[in-house]
Amino acid sequence: MKTILRILLSAIAVVVLSKVLPGIGVDSYTTAIIVAVVLSLLNFFIKPLLVILTLPVTIVTLGLFLLVINACIIKLAGYFVSGFTVDSWLWAIVFSLLLSLLQSILFSILKTDKEK
Repeated sequence: MKTILRILLSAIAVVVLSKVLPGIGVDSYTTAIIVAVVLSLLNFFIKPLLVILTLPVTIVTLGLFLLVINACIIKLAGYFVSGFTVDSWLWAIVFSLLLSLLQSILFSILKTDKEK
């Protein structure tokens, strides 16, 4: 149940960011849910592999290269999900930063509500 709720909150974040950022497009709410699922799967399976393969670059850049890895994950999701478009690498980086921020806020609200 917790996983489904987190995916739905991520889908809400994807929809909100697609309305705010002109370089990001989501066709429907169903597409946003699919994007949230695909991003979760890519972050679980592909991201650790990319982090390990690029560890020297990540260390030299003091972790800033992780922004590029996150952008790669966003662009991959755009490739796999029809109806989700990311215009450029810059928009992918901005989207990943704002998505992380928005998810943190939403997940902390969810955690706070559970404690009450």
